[in-house]
Amino acid sequence: MATVKEIGKDTIIFVSKEDHAEKSKIELPPSEPAPGLLLPSGEINWNCPCLGGMATGPCGVEFRDAFSCFHYSDAEPKGSDCYDAFKIMQDCMSQYPAVYNQNNSDQDEESGIPGLNNLDDNDEDDELDEVEREHAEIHQKYADVDQDESKAIAVNGK
Repeated sequence: MATVKEIGKDTIIFVSKEDHAEKSKIELPPSEPAPGLLLPSGEINWNCPCLGGMATGPCGVEFRDAFSCFHYSDAEPKGSDCYDAFKIMQDCMSQYPAVYNQNNSDQDEESGIPGLNNLDDNDEDDELDEVEREHAEIHQKYADVDQDESKAIAVNGK
């Protein structure tokens, strides 16, 4: 049987191997399937991986405004009333070329918006590789310093 001890603000629970061997009596509710772009309520799921992280980041607010305008648009053709929102988003994205690729070959042909055609590309992997290379270089510098200190200690006899 588990023993509970309270020490100040902390609660410590001591359990035995037998306690761990018992099957849990807690029943978890069945997991709900992950929603897609639209939640059951019909609202936009801004956490959907299908948006490629566009709803967050430096132009996340502008993206959400433009995307919401298009999604809820009743105009014909759909979204034709959202020109200003998309222009604001595009202006924002042009201020962050490292985040939103400005390469013309990457433009979505229908919208002309940079970065939308390659949301699934591995640009994040490239950035991660660069960070890993920098980390390795820093690690090597510290390893070299440690070796130099070890040699100095051996020479000085300390």
